[in-house]
Amino acid sequence: MRPDYRPRLIFSKKSGNIQDMSKLYIVGTPIGNLKDITLRALEILKSADLIACEDTRVSKKLLDHYEIKTKLVSYHQHSNEKKVSFLLQELASGKEIALITDAGTPGISDPGNLLVKEIGEKHEVIAIPGPSALTAALSISGLPTDKFFFLGFLPHKKGRETLFKRIEESEETVVFYESTHRIMKTLERIKEWKRNIVVCRELTKKFETVYRGKPKDILEKISKENRGEFVVIIPKK
Repeated sequence: MRPDYRPRLIFSKKSGNIQDMSKLYIVGTPIGNLKDITLRALEILKSADLIACEDTRVSKKLLDHYEIKTKLVSYHQHSNEKKVSFLLQELASGKEIALITDAGTPGISDPGNLLVKEIGEKHEVIAIPGPSALTAALSISGLPTDKFFFLGFLPHKKGRETLFKRIEESEETVVFYESTHRIMKTLERIKEWKRNIVVCRELTKKFETVYRGKPKDILEKISKENRGEFVVIIPKK
């Protein structure tokens, strides 16, 4: 038994025996800079029996950096029921699993919440807080954050126009993610809006940039350097 392992004991009605409850750790990992990881997260990743991750190739870079040898298994939005069943069986056998995503906190615009839902109360789910592009962007936006409306990634087609109208009339700060391929289209759609917005590009990475101003002005700046991942923050009406 690992020295840091503290089993939660539960009573089985069927057998009348005391049993250990396995744990699923939801671990936040860096969104760019590999130094942005907590000591607790590193401990969990090292001690877990298995790490479920979005892309094993991406996660291996993080694990190699910190010399972590824990076995990796893929779990992402296209994973089928068979993969979910496998993870549930591993937990049922007494193994502890750490769930991570390519970047940030699992379950935030990520299929991690589906696994947690399947687990229900069968096993203990523990949050290991860490980085998130959402909170990182809000913290440097300078916009009201007492209430905000998070949309994840905007839909490509169906409902997109309706959502833009909702954003324009929102009484709260609105935050959403945008990809390299769609940021220009999004800014083009809102370029006539008069309010100042904030667009964060490649947070914590080498080419991190924060744009502030009218959508039209930001559109002109980003058109020359639109590669990367973006967080768009729009103040309330």
